[in-house]
Amino acid sequence: MDLKGKTALLTGGAGGIGRAVASRLARAGTRVVLWDVQPQALQAAVEEISKDGFARGYPVDITDRRQVFEAAERVRREIGLVDILDNNAGVVFGGDFLQCSEEQILKTLRVNVEAVLWCTRAFLPGMLQRRSGCIVMMASAAGMLGVPKMAAYSASKHAVIGFAESLRLELRGQGHDGVRVLTVCPSFVKTGMFEGASPPMLTPWLDPGQLADKICDGIRRDRVHVREPFMVKLVPALKALPYPILDRAGDWLGLNSTMDHWQGRETATSRESTQRR
Repeated sequence: MDLKGKTALLTGGAGGIGRAVASRLARAGTRVVLWDVQPQALQAAVEEISKDGFARGYPVDITDRRQVFEAAERVRREIGLVDILDNNAGVVFGGDFLQCSEEQILKTLRVNVEAVLWCTRAFLPGMLQRRSGCIVMMASAAGMLGVPKMAAYSASKHAVIGFAESLRLELRGQGHDGVRVLTVCPSFVKTGMFEGASPPMLTPWLDPGQLADKICDGIRRDRVHVREPFMVKLVPALKALPYPILDRAGDWLGLNSTMDHWQGRETATSRESTQRR
């Protein structure tokens, strides 16, 4: 895909990975549309990205289905059809499953799963109309295997990967070869979302900018997966091991203790901070 002249919409785009991807797309000549629940951060992001190209921001709570469809229609009227949808927004709450509140579990599912479905449903018809487009699904290495003390988050990212795979095959079966699905599975990224966590052995902290470069390259090259760092690429092979060996490997690599000291953002329970990764 040639990024120049395309229109990209990023949820949770006011910070972290979303903002980094938006900046790179703008520099490549893509018209960038940001959705975020925090108006001040959104305005700051738009002002910064506008230095590199076209950027427009819309305050949207993506957990509200009505807001999603209304905002999508507004984008179509004011900007045009969206060529690239980056389902970037996400939230995580660490701790043992029974220690997580019901509200935290529900918010995890609403932001990480339901919003992805609604946003995709809102913009996919336009891509099919153009016979071209890319839907980026921000999943996680935790969506490829279980991680203690992030059960709800891991469940939500498994759901995103399942949705992405199913949608990709549906589009392929219907002959919509021009509309692609890119699933992104990173390990820990330095955005503050996983502050206090200890990445497993051989999986260093990822820089948001470097991951954004990989994502943009994946969009250009019509790739199916972006899995970073290298150790994440080996997860499918590791999961083929017998579970007693896999469990011991998780202990040895530090995977099973990675969230023991998770802190997250200081405002991780606020609505504004949880829809940006």
